This record gives sequence, C-alpha cells and structure tokens, in this order.
Amino acid sequence: MLELRPNCECCDRDLPPDAADAMICTFECTFCAACAADVLGGTCPNCGGNLVARPIRPAKMLERYPASAKRVLKAEGCSPPGRKAA
Repeated sequence: MLELRPNCECCDRDLPPDAADAMICTFECTFCAACAADVLGGTCPNCGGNLVARPIRPAKMLERYPASAKRVLKAEGCSPPGRKAA
C-alpha cells in the first residue's frame, strides 16, 4: 500500500491525501510541486529517482487505508541532487 505522507520533506507544507500538487518518488519520498520543480528539478534528493504526481486515494478508501500521519522533514534542508544543502 502506498504511504501517503502528510507533508513536503523540503518546506513542511501540508499535503493532505487529496492534494493535487503532491509529488512522490519510487521510495515514497514526498514533496510539494513547487519544491519538486523549483528546488529539486524533478529529481528526488534522497534516491536520485524522478518525481511524479502522487495519486489521490478516494475518500471512501481512506477509511480502510488511512494516509500516514508521520511527518518526514529533511533536517539539513533541500538542495538539488548532487549538491549539499547550504
């Protein structure tokens, strides 16, 4: 089951399960569309994979398969892959 994380790992913006601007990589790292495009250039800083639109889980399915409540935030901040955060 895909883990729907509740926030952007870069800016900590809330990304509810129905967020149309949530981006995700194959390891379920989650970012808002603004950070994914403007800061990360469409590449996950954790694994180097591409970031794609996160699917929206229908509300009726959230009852049985709830979204994650665990917030993940990069303590060192975000920078494009291959470059250390300032």
